[in-house]
Amino acid sequence: MFSKPEEKKSVVDMVNSSNVISSETHITGDIKAKGNIRIEGTVEGMVNSTAKVEIGSASTIKGNINSVEAEISGKVEGEVICKELLFLKRTAVINGNITTQKLVVENGAVFNGKCQMTSNSLTVSKSDDKEGSGLDKKQFAAS
Repeated sequence: MFSKPEEKKSVVDMVNSSNVISSETHITGDIKAKGNIRIEGTVEGMVNSTAKVEIGSASTIKGNINSVEAEISGKVEGEVICKELLFLKRTAVINGNITTQKLVVENGAVFNGKCQMTSNSLTVSKSDDKEGSGLDKKQFAAS
């Protein structure tokens, strides 16, 4: 009679939930999250999220990151793959390749690797064509 109806979280609430790994935490192994995840500690392994991954300024990740969106302030030793937006804050250090659709880099961020920009499912990469872009070179000649 006075019992509360069971509260069920909707799928949207669960996806928008955040997981936090504190600065005193060291994880060895892979992390898979269906929601946002913020890492302030150290992770030795892959970090996978179907949402956003945030890496704090004192954090170290030794492994690949795969997410929809990422904001990195700490150190990453591995590949970073973002389906949409990758934001490198001024304290970020990445030693590895980046694949993303949109990239924002603050002054001071360090990135050692290759960057591949994607457009939806189409991959755009610069060719190593010796002839250049294939455009008529006369178009660019000074008059």
